[in-house]
Amino acid sequence: MRGWTAADIPDLHGRRCVVTGANSGIGFHTALELARHGAAVVLACRSAERGQAALERMKAEAPGADLELDTLDLADLASVRRFAAARADRPLDLLVNNAGVMALPRRVTADGFEMQFGTNHLGHFALTGLLLPALLAAPSPRVTTVTSGAAWGGRLNFADLQGERRYWKWAAYGQSKLANLVFAKDLGRRVPKILSTSAHPGFASTELQQAGPRMEGSKVRERLWGFANTVFSQSAAAGALPTLYAAVSPDAEQGACYGPRYQVMGPPTKAVMPPKANRTELADRLWEVSEALTGVHYEVPAEG
Repeated sequence: MRGWTAADIPDLHGRRCVVTGANSGIGFHTALELARHGAAVVLACRSAERGQAALERMKAEAPGADLELDTLDLADLASVRRFAAARADRPLDLLVNNAGVMALPRRVTADGFEMQFGTNHLGHFALTGLLLPALLAAPSPRVTTVTSGAAWGGRLNFADLQGERRYWKWAAYGQSKLANLVFAKDLGRRVPKILSTSAHPGFASTELQQAGPRMEGSKVRERLWGFANTVFSQSAAAGALPTLYAAVSPDAEQGACYGPRYQVMGPPTKAVMPPKANRTELADRLWEVSEALTGVHYEVPAEG
């Protein structure tokens, strides 16, 4: 049976979308295909320079696309608040929480959070909460959060979330990606009007894998990741398909995660989530901690 492709994306004219980390990799191809199918897309990028280059490339590949660029640094809650405030007055149909960092040497965000947990989870938690009024103003809002297969090995270490006592870059990454998965499922439970899904790209060739070795000054590991990306991975465009399916398919299900059929590559399909992602008590604790750390509280109007 033919797998789902970008050609199956429905007409998106009239939809407003925000994609974080849209300047490269999965985010670039997600934003490009949304715009190509008629959506008005905001490219939320940390670097204005790289974002502008991505914007120009997208306009060349999709002439006439409705695209807008704005800066957003998920590692700085002041930037998150500014970005959200600028788009609070219009309905938002789709938010794709895509941006992320992977396996970095220990760094902290502008607010003092461990960089991977702070960027990958807390930044997106705050962004989603601050954009909640705009999302709820849309008729059928959706939020898709990008996770990773690393969530299977992740553990939410509430005794040391920021890795201050002990830090291992891959454990911190797994923790942040598990948090993405738990958050995506819990969001749909708490705000049922929003269709909240998650997606993972499998092994896709992006800049993400080489960023950590580059920061550590390890040319050997940087080249090894570059070789792996060339030989073993699928393209970033293919890696974006699970995200696109989760974000726009009429068949996507509340709280579900989507990934490549063959785990690391292939057309999108419903993915099996680690059992801990379904634990309500874990989700409740993560939500409570996330609100306390970010200062963002989700104001959900009562139904009826």
